[in-house]
Amino acid sequence: MLKMVQGVINFHKNVLPGLRHQFAQLGNGQSPDTLMIACSDSRVVPNLFASTDPGDLFVIRNPGNLVPACQNTTTAQTSEGAAIEIAVDTLKVKDIIVCGHSHCAGMTALLNEEKATPQLKQWLRHGQKAKSTFHLGKAFNDSLPAAEQLSQLNVMSQLENLKTYPEVLDHLKAGTLRLHGWWFDITAGNVYAFDPEEEKFLIIDEKQGAKILQRLTT
Repeated sequence: MLKMVQGVINFHKNVLPGLRHQFAQLGNGQSPDTLMIACSDSRVVPNLFASTDPGDLFVIRNPGNLVPACQNTTTAQTSEGAAIEIAVDTLKVKDIIVCGHSHCAGMTALLNEEKATPQLKQWLRHGQKAKSTFHLGKAFNDSLPAAEQLSQLNVMSQLENLKTYPEVLDHLKAGTLRLHGWWFDITAGNVYAFDPEEEKFLIIDEKQGAKILQRLTT
């Protein structure tokens, strides 16, 4: 808390003066082009590794970057469902990214549910499909530790859960929305994207980044 208060003081003194015009514009409304669904883990900072500014990302964060499947055709009855509705129907985002990460406590707990706390265990039910896939030996990179393999599988499972939302499915069919799977390696600081052609997560370096950008513009 001490570091946060000192940070706010520094923000007001040294950072805010250069951003006042930007914040004044943001006060008139927001128009992010991307919804990012990430884990609550304090080490995962999307605005940092994606070099984004205030107003660029609409963000959902929860343990394990999970997306509860929509329960019926009208509502998912979760905060995630409400945020997805806002992002897709109101803000008209063009892209949704589900971003998992290495060293995820949620994925470790999913592998060892008998040790998970009651609330976490209940929440992790939304990751059971990924766990079942993991136990079938269908990892994208079997050289990774078990929890990391599960984390990557979980990203793709949550993308499938997104498709249970009518508004998401409608925009996908209309070609006005795209879904992406990302994975952040905390130790190395590298960001990976799932490549549908290679069927695995590849680091977003200049070469892969150019390939992604070309796919987005064609």
